[in-house]
Amino acid sequence: MNIQMVDLKRQYLEIKNEINMVISEVLESTQFILGKKVAEFEESVCKYLGVKHSIGVANGTDALRIALMALNIGKDDEVITTPFTFVATTEMIVSLGARPVYVDIEPESYNINPSLIKEKITSRTKAILPVHLYGNPAKMDEIITIARDYNLYVIEDAAQAFGVAYKDKKVCTFGDIACISFFPSKNLGCYGDGGMVVTNSDELAEKIRMIANHGSKVRYIHEILGMNSRLDAIQAAILNVKIKYIDDWNNKRFENAKLYTELLKAIPEVKTPHVNSDSKHIFHQYTIRVKNRDELQKHLQNKGIPTAIHYPIPLHLQPAFRGYSDEGTLPVSEQVAKEVLSLPMHPNLKTEEIEFIAQSIKEFYE
Repeated sequence: MNIQMVDLKRQYLEIKNEINMVISEVLESTQFILGKKVAEFEESVCKYLGVKHSIGVANGTDALRIALMALNIGKDDEVITTPFTFVATTEMIVSLGARPVYVDIEPESYNINPSLIKEKITSRTKAILPVHLYGNPAKMDEIITIARDYNLYVIEDAAQAFGVAYKDKKVCTFGDIACISFFPSKNLGCYGDGGMVVTNSDELAEKIRMIANHGSKVRYIHEILGMNSRLDAIQAAILNVKIKYIDDWNNKRFENAKLYTELLKAIPEVKTPHVNSDSKHIFHQYTIRVKNRDELQKHLQNKGIPTAIHYPIPLHLQPAFRGYSDEGTLPVSEQVAKEVLSLPMHPNLKTEEIEFIAQSIKEFYE
């Protein structure tokens, strides 16, 4: 049994002819930077999400940086965010001279806990940056209410959440700006690096496009400080094929997650993912919390079952970011980091593979 954490080969074989055709079209056009294919994909994302503007960029990390720059967040500004996520979120805040202010996570969803946000707001606070972790939406209605009350920006980190719905509204549509990653392993992933910034603000959209293109609207005239971050045409063409399948793929992930949960729920040592009844979880990761996590991971590895830990060290305990919050001040994040384990999850996962994984976990705890 050849089980993969993410099986991109199976997915590619399903849509091989379409993918190969659009790549050939780009090669024939020799239009590799921006151009028609990028514009077509940006339009597809606008229609899918129901937003006014989608701007393709080089990767999800750049998307975060550009969003922060567009909102003039910089030296000594504070951005409220979660310590339990991928490093890019904090990395981009700090790289601009701003300060991450961490709020602990909810023990069920692993997303930022809105009830703890207000106590962290100061005169320097400029934005709230929630992450829709693992494809599970953060409580955006509560976050938006707080932001409005305190006149703060909201930047949604939707790197793991393309297609997620929160109370019948897609994420990426709540905040001032949202950031998306198209890294190959994402639910909507390209065949290299890619990202996107989306917004409903005409003013912000113009500024975002300028920042991503060296601060320029007109060639060789640079009005603001920018950078070079553009989604290339081949990746855009691939993504424009794959976006047609995203709802079907996300639904298959959800069904796979239901089977996992059904098979694992009787094991007392295993805590399966929480799904809110008013939201859609798209299971970018199927992440359980377990006792003896490291030993279980070794057991599964010996069975030929790949796993991953998302994430083993909360960001406030990472050497690069020490000093922003002390150890012990974010207890839920610190405890969860010791217990989480992500199991194989993708639309092409077979029933017998899920059953084998679940049985192998059961055997470990017997």
